[in-house]
Amino acid sequence: MATIRPFKAYRPCETMASKIAALPYDVYNRTEAACVVKANPDSFLAIDRAETSFPADVDTYDARVYDKARELLDLWISEGKFIQDDSPCYYIYEQVMDGRSQKGIVACASIDDYVGNVIKKHENTRADKELDRIRHVDICSAQTGPIFLAYRSCDRINEIVAEVISRRAVYDFTSEDGIIHRVWIVNSEEKVAELQQLFEKMDAIYIADGHHRCASAVKVGMKRREENPSYTGAEEFNYFLSVLFPSEELAIMDYNRVVKDLNGFSSEEFMERISEDFVVSFKDSQVKPQKKGQFGMFLEGKWYLLEAKDALKSDDAVKGLDVSILQDYLLGPVLGIGDPKTDKRIDFVGGIRGLSELEKRVSSDMKVAFSMYPTTIYELFGVADAGLLMPPKSTWFEPKLRSGLFIHKI
Repeated sequence: MATIRPFKAYRPCETMASKIAALPYDVYNRTEAACVVKANPDSFLAIDRAETSFPADVDTYDARVYDKARELLDLWISEGKFIQDDSPCYYIYEQVMDGRSQKGIVACASIDDYVGNVIKKHENTRADKELDRIRHVDICSAQTGPIFLAYRSCDRINEIVAEVISRRAVYDFTSEDGIIHRVWIVNSEEKVAELQQLFEKMDAIYIADGHHRCASAVKVGMKRREENPSYTGAEEFNYFLSVLFPSEELAIMDYNRVVKDLNGFSSEEFMERISEDFVVSFKDSQVKPQKKGQFGMFLEGKWYLLEAKDALKSDDAVKGLDVSILQDYLLGPVLGIGDPKTDKRIDFVGGIRGLSELEKRVSSDMKVAFSMYPTTIYELFGVADAGLLMPPKSTWFEPKLRSGLFIHKI
């Protein structure tokens, strides 16, 4: 049973929504974040990346940075840039990219469901990456970046969403990258109660993206429980900000690989070696795999199609993934990439950048590139249901959820 609660969001006043909404904090490096905030001081990055308020010699993780984030959030609320709804609500958040719409329900998920594995994970988190957001959430006493969750589609929820979005949206704007963003409020007591009951019938919800933000929010909640031993479980720190999407509306993009060298092989030796496990054919144009078991390869200015031989395929939830096949039979044994999380010879290129980015990398700092067939949302569900973990960089979701449209005070 999943506990997905409505909440009283702090959200931008209507005239400020398009200015405040920002891409997730970890999309930018420090220089890029500073440029965004300089061009638009109302961008939520000013709070999510509060080091932009300081000279470059102030460390990103300096205590003053987190205090500044809290100061700015409180200031923007007092100035009326943010308003708070009077009663607990759900919200519908629609994004449209290249004509494809995905509509999620903004709500708060339970940290107990995360700990109890009702909310299922498919990748590990690293403590060093969690620490920054733990401090940000704890000091601001607010969650500002929603966790991207997915659930198996429910017809009745789809009906409610369709009914709500037939009305006028409270926000309707197009961001600089061409993504349309629309938001509706679900504040009818009847609809709020029904949605909560529908989610309670679900035995599993899945983290699609945002594992580190989620782990950070949970750890802050646990810290608050220790600090408040008489907690009841109803306090806001027991819940974390989420957007929940039905499976059929989500699209995962390819997450491609580039490698710095051929691990001592000549090109001829390399081609001969990989032909043991893959059927290799030359192509006269860019190769975007069209089905599972296919890989594109760009080497010395030429594109090849690699098709995994039947012996490589597996029904195992993890071993059967294309990212696993490439790692287990080519990147590892041939190119010597033992741990793709730590090996400096490999890099990853999100599919949003296109195949030309792979050609660009090979012509500059890399030797060979591989284009992937995207992992499916149902493969993600299968791995999580089996209690297993995906290899790193298995999924790339677009469009990214904007931060600053919904704030959950804890």
